[in-house]
Amino acid sequence: MRASRRSVETFLAQPALALVGVSRSGEKFGNVILRELRAKGLHVYPVHPVADVIDGVRCFRRLGDLPEAVGGVIVSVSPADAVTVVRDAAAAGISRVWVQQGAESPYLAELCTQLGIDAVMGECILMHAQPTGIHRVHRALEGLLGRLPA
Repeated sequence: MRASRRSVETFLAQPALALVGVSRSGEKFGNVILRELRAKGLHVYPVHPVADVIDGVRCFRRLGDLPEAVGGVIVSVSPADAVTVVRDAAAAGISRVWVQQGAESPYLAELCTQLGIDAVMGECILMHAQPTGIHRVHRALEGLLGRLPA
């Protein structure tokens, strides 16, 4: 499943997002995503099954526990866990997911289609959300190679 530019832009235009895949140790890529997106002014709610606070940000146990509706969920977990996240998103009425590299699978792409979820797969959100540093360089390189979503 190749991401479309429209799906990327629509996802990033949402006023609030959820993020599944942060760790209490702070060492997962989900934690990097949380820090980077919040530093850029995006409103991101981390979802974690047991943590109350991660990186100084209040966590919520489930997508259904969020204090407001979110426009999308960033998924930064294993492919097997991503299936559960997508099902939970659909159950919570969330119709957009951004599946980070390493979390995607053909089954997950099919599940998103079946559930009517607009999924961005195969893209790093940090390459598209006001990229800086190495993510900006990576985006430029992908653009030169014609591999950005069209």
